[in-house]
Amino acid sequence: MSSCNGNCSECSSKCEKQDLRLAQGPFSNVKKVIGVVSGKGGVGKSLVTSLLASETRARGFETAILDADVTGPSIPRSFGLFEHAVGDERGLLPAVSQTGIKIMSVNLLLEKEDQPVVWRGPVISGVIQQFWQEVAWDDVDFMFVDMPPGTGDVPLTVFQSLPVDGIVIVTTPQDLVNMIVRKAYNMANLMNIPVLGVIENMSYIECPDCGKKISVFGESSIEKVALDLGVPLLGKLPIRPSAAGMIDHGDVESVQMPEIAQAVDFLTKE
Repeated sequence: MSSCNGNCSECSSKCEKQDLRLAQGPFSNVKKVIGVVSGKGGVGKSLVTSLLASETRARGFETAILDADVTGPSIPRSFGLFEHAVGDERGLLPAVSQTGIKIMSVNLLLEKEDQPVVWRGPVISGVIQQFWQEVAWDDVDFMFVDMPPGTGDVPLTVFQSLPVDGIVIVTTPQDLVNMIVRKAYNMANLMNIPVLGVIENMSYIECPDCGKKISVFGESSIEKVALDLGVPLLGKLPIRPSAAGMIDHGDVESVQMPEIAQAVDFLTKE
């Protein structure tokens, strides 16, 4: 039914649950799909997506990013990609970063990167499905899907339409955001999507003189939240002004952040 939310436990209908996942295009061979989500904006979800993809690619895996944040795309700029996407007889071709990460984003299709995308939910959902089916991704070991914040149309479309192997939830130390983590976790459970773990961004800043870790947003409770939810804490990322500057200049692939390696160790293990 069109009103189905995927939660059979609360449904009185006797319908047979349909598999709504879309087949890959004929020129794509994506082996694993990992969604990167957050319950609210401003927590650095796209940054974490970019860092995860960069570290995964650095280890020799064929890596891709599907930028599902259609109304607020920032992935191409992080990688210094400003050219328009092109196509051939196979379909739309992803842009390729300096190290070989394949990227598709609506910003690669707009005349100007600051052009607003003023589309309603069904149109945005259709774009996500097109990115999955009509882009010639070729061989991809790990595809990271950068999703918009919240639990609305796009996460629902991704969870239902793509063969998502699991999600990573991005948060920051504030108690309010940790409450939002639970919303993202509960939505994933509702849609039967595994939660692979949690990454806390902006966890602390290191004093440049003594190296002491300073909790600028207050003491973190993410360990307790992860324990309560029964999911791994994949890492706590610091605030690093030098890294922010590199990302602003489109050089995210050169950022060295050992803390992200821990998460990639877990996500890429057999």
